[in-house]
Amino acid sequence: MKKILFIFILSIFSISCSDTDEKEKNGIDKTDYQSKKESLLEKEKKSPTSFLELTGDDKRNFWGKSVFKGVIKNNATQATYKNIRVKTLYFNAGQLIENHEDVIEDVVKPGNEIDIKLKYKTPKGTDSVAASIMSAEVEN
Repeated sequence: MKKILFIFILSIFSISCSDTDEKEKNGIDKTDYQSKKESLLEKEKKSPTSFLELTGDDKRNFWGKSVFKGVIKNNATQATYKNIRVKTLYFNAGQLIENHEDVIEDVVKPGNEIDIKLKYKTPKGTDSVAASIMSAEVEN
């Protein structure tokens, strides 16, 4: 009788030990992963300018227009952005002489980039341009 009881307890113990949950099997808790993924998406939606990067340079063309050629890169992992507002500031000897705002309607998917080109007739003597992203909309 004691042997049967011992074997019964041992079998229950071995069954309960071999029945691991999903987290122990993979080392990943799927609900925790999903909540972190959703939380990252919320961050990307709330602060698009933190995930968009603008680089570029400027030159003056033959017709006297200041031309800014740049690249907008989306560093987000989940959010897709559109209607990106870009502000360009034009300087002469360190003094702001003109500024413009443009809306880039292209869609930028996560990890992708788009090329932009902005042209304006600016006053003679414009020697530098600074550009920045002001805002963007999240595409649903």
